[in-house]
Amino acid sequence: MRRLRLGLAALVAALVLTLAAPPADAIGLQAARSQGLVGETPSGFVAPVKSPTADVRKLVSEVNAQRRSEYQRIASRNGLGVEQVGRITAEKLINGLPRGVFYQDARGSWLRK
Repeated sequence: MRRLRLGLAALVAALVLTLAAPPADAIGLQAARSQGLVGETPSGFVAPVKSPTADVRKLVSEVNAQRRSEYQRIASRNGLGVEQVGRITAEKLINGLPRGVFYQDARGSWLRK
């Protein structure tokens, strides 16, 4: 189990780095986080913190599609469910967030780190 967690941790780290680079003409995940527009959820996906603009909705959709695809790949390689991979990733992402960034608790409330 420890080896599985270490393997998942490495895959999650690669996933986070892969998803950090936005297209040149769009708002990026890091910028949206730092501006308080999006936050991390316990399911491993991002969500708008407040009423989103079209750019924010597009970003959320693109990031979540990429994550869902990667979670499915990781899940199938490790014999896990996609939801389990999402929860593990969320824990690591939320723990590593910088101060001032929003995340959602288990009850669905937005908190600032």
